[in-house]
Amino acid sequence: MNGDAQSLASEPRTGGADPGGCPADGGAAPGTPGCPLTIDPLVGSLAAETEALRTAGPLARIDLMGAEVWTVTTHAEARRLLTDTRLVKDITHWNLWRDGKIDESWPLIGMVDAGRSMFTVDGAEHRRLRVKTAQALTPRRLEDLRPVVERVTTRLLDAMAAHAAEAPDEPIDLKSAFAQPLPMSVVCSLMGVDPALEPRLHHLYEAFFSTLTPQQERLAVLRELDELYHDMVRRKTASPGDDLTSALILADEGGEPLTAEEVRGNLEAMVAAGHETTVTLILCAVRALLTHPDQLRLVLDGQIGWDAVIEETLRWESPSTHLLLRFATSDIEVGTGSAVIREGEGVAMSYRAIGRDRTQHGQDADRFDVRRPAPIRHLAFGHGPHICPGAGLSRLEASVALPALFERFPGLCGVAAAETRNRPVLTQNELESLPVRLGVR
Repeated sequence: MNGDAQSLASEPRTGGADPGGCPADGGAAPGTPGCPLTIDPLVGSLAAETEALRTAGPLARIDLMGAEVWTVTTHAEARRLLTDTRLVKDITHWNLWRDGKIDESWPLIGMVDAGRSMFTVDGAEHRRLRVKTAQALTPRRLEDLRPVVERVTTRLLDAMAAHAAEAPDEPIDLKSAFAQPLPMSVVCSLMGVDPALEPRLHHLYEAFFSTLTPQQERLAVLRELDELYHDMVRRKTASPGDDLTSALILADEGGEPLTAEEVRGNLEAMVAAGHETTVTLILCAVRALLTHPDQLRLVLDGQIGWDAVIEETLRWESPSTHLLLRFATSDIEVGTGSAVIREGEGVAMSYRAIGRDRTQHGQDADRFDVRRPAPIRHLAFGHGPHICPGAGLSRLEASVALPALFERFPGLCGVAAAETRNRPVLTQNELESLPVRLGVR
């Protein structure tokens, strides 16, 4: 095992998946047992990593910071395996966990052993934990949230305009000024989280996801998050409000009520997943449009809809790069049977590679193109029972935020937008920043 991630801080940001540990005689192909592709925890080059994974696919053996698992790289196999009941979320089925080779010192343990919630159980228990959240995020109820999204969007754009009026030539980071606080404010409003906690939550989640955070510090972050959400559930139980957390606490129809631990797990998972995805979606859409001005013009002229921008961005730059993990309860053949996931092995989904699957999306799958024939079928939000419950919310936020941004600042331009880098977050396609000039005088 690699131990904690602190030592990564001194390592260079190099290329993508590296076939580290392969036999010197070259007998094993990269991406196979004995020759796993090492996924770069510093995210030096997603393009090189994606190409290596596609070459090794549809099932590639990878090293995730010391844990050797499989990852799925093609659209067709992902759709099939995401509905295969032999792959489960219960970590006790993982051979590396059972054998003690993976424990809480593994830097990614908090994303795999994440407590009891709808994200970590399967079957009837998953349905029981998910039902109230799904009811709160139906298309009709999402439309009820639109005014909230619009208010937050307007507030943030007003603040950006004020900044531009004071310093018109000074770039502004679109991530910290707009793309990050928008979904955090919206999901906290949905779940009933005190707005005063938002800055602290930003800090905690950045530390949690970064591979540069020492593991003991990351475990302390997890403890603090647990305490914050435990305290919130306790207060909401004593005095429920008009929010999803209170609805989860009060839900008792159709079966066993949720326990305090289950409510806390759903709350914590929704806040984490409910803002990270949208941050990346907004930033990658803006960067793609600024670096493809001909396509931006088609959108601004009304020839292409914003829904096409959103779906193409989700396909091209999936918010999740490697989603962790499922575990095989029996042997599973993949493809033509040339690869087999053995009982007890872990399986990830490499969504960026899946989104650029040339068999599914054509030989130009690496090209951003909002003119692709609709609908653009991608798996950025997953598939099957565990499909992201917040997918509709993320789309709603982007559909409000993107046109409002370009309408308010028609002269918006990137500052070296094509050179932006990713944060050292192995699982998320998260940009460090996106400096822009607003074009306001």
